[in-house]
Amino acid sequence: MPSAPTLFTGRARLTGLSLLACLLLLTPLCGTATAVPTSGPDHPSRSADTGAWITGIRRLDERTLDLTVLSRAMGSSVPVRVILPKGWHSERRRTFPVVYMLHGGEDDYTSWTRETDVEALAENSGALVVMPDGGRHGYYSDWYVGRPRWETFHTSELVRLMESRFRANSSRAVIGLSMGGFGALNYAARHRGMFRYAASMSSYVDLNDPLVRFLLDLGSLGDGTNLHDIWGDPKKRDDIWQAHNPSAMPRAFRGTKVHLSTGNGTPGPLDNGNPFGVTLVGALAEAALPASVGKFAESLRSVGVDVTTNLYAPGTHSWPYWERELHRIWPTVMKELDGSRGAWAAQ
Repeated sequence: MPSAPTLFTGRARLTGLSLLACLLLLTPLCGTATAVPTSGPDHPSRSADTGAWITGIRRLDERTLDLTVLSRAMGSSVPVRVILPKGWHSERRRTFPVVYMLHGGEDDYTSWTRETDVEALAENSGALVVMPDGGRHGYYSDWYVGRPRWETFHTSELVRLMESRFRANSSRAVIGLSMGGFGALNYAARHRGMFRYAASMSSYVDLNDPLVRFLLDLGSLGDGTNLHDIWGDPKKRDDIWQAHNPSAMPRAFRGTKVHLSTGNGTPGPLDNGNPFGVTLVGALAEAALPASVGKFAESLRSVGVDVTTNLYAPGTHSWPYWERELHRIWPTVMKELDGSRGAWAAQ
């Protein structure tokens, strides 16, 4: 949901909803890494014609790298975590499909590897996994005021950088949770044909929903973000708001397989052992989502979009549910990417 406080209790970490800011229940914390790689195809250098430069690489293990990317669109450096597929080092002429994974509000590019077992899940997938930073409340948009330009960085500069430096091909999926789920849907709709598959977990999907508008306003008070800076005044620049509203452009998802999931806000076994405050916040954050997600799914089906849903109960706005959902959809993600196997075989 909208950018708001992030709650940390190990695997019970929650990515917030704007409502949480006004509840003033809890606050954020943070996380780690190691050494520098030697020379090779992944050494720091400029990448031609991408608008972005890799200025630093930190190797966390044999397959996981943290990149520092200097972005022309952002006017600053942005961290990106990459998990390399098996065969990336040995099969030098092969290109690989890509899964882009977007984090939630008040979080960062480390969240997916910190809170899930995505490295193990991806080990035999044959796909690159790319986890870029998206700002703690960046909303995955090019801001109306000029910068930051997250959308340009992610969908133009980073995509081309992955192609030129990491042998990524044009078979792509995007997965996001909470604010990142909103980003995944927007990127898929606003860049038709870029992604074969888009999954949104526990995200708001309709900027016209009065409750969403209310929560976005509350969240902006909590994190100091002026929504007018992001999409302009909602009355004067309604065109920009609607151009970033997944529910306002269902036909734009044609050609992309879409998956939507959310819990109903009721605590369940996966919440056992969490502090009461964490469970309460996760319940409140999720409870507002199922109705609008279900309505959005129906609007997609009505225009011929291939959409699947998992509106589960119980389920709160928290990592154990998102990790479970990641495992649930992963075979489908790989199947969709594998549809272009001929394009990414060795040339």
